[in-house]
Amino acid sequence: MNWIDDVKRKYLKHNQVLFSKDAEYLQDLSLLFSQQDHRVITLWAFEFAEETIEKLKRKYPDESRPQEALAAAQLWASGKVKMRQAQRKILDCHTFAKEISSKEDIAMCHAVGQACATVHTAGHAIGYPIYDLTSIVFEYGIENCAEPVELRKKEYMERLYYWRDHMNDYQGEWAEFMLD
Repeated sequence: MNWIDDVKRKYLKHNQVLFSKDAEYLQDLSLLFSQQDHRVITLWAFEFAEETIEKLKRKYPDESRPQEALAAAQLWASGKVKMRQAQRKILDCHTFAKEISSKEDIAMCHAVGQACATVHTAGHAIGYPIYDLTSIVFEYGIENCAEPVELRKKEYMERLYYWRDHMNDYQGEWAEFMLD
């Protein structure tokens, strides 16, 4: 079964999440994540979270929780705030998802939350594509999503390679736990 058949089955069942970390379609990306430094994955996640936040801002200009989650995660990664402070902001971003009705936007909120949680553990990184790709399917519809999903996955991999090769260009500070 190819990825679109699996996603279509979930879509027709009205699932909220259309991809999973165990999906064959995401195994190459998961493998690539497993080969990267935690800081590389964190920089990758922050970049994509920022992009998603910009989309959400256009739709919800008065809503600040996704941006607050990212700001707190960035402070946490730099050692300027403790985990609990950042965790609260990340959970607030997920709460925002519960307050809206658009499946596309709900998935985007969860994508931001997962991206921010990569500071805690790199294993959260796969959560961003799971939700981001889900939002793309809801945006384009099941019949028109194949190309945008495949292009987006390619972009994930390209940016991961970019951060792998440019991590040392990052001018920010890292918390001690991020250096392990």
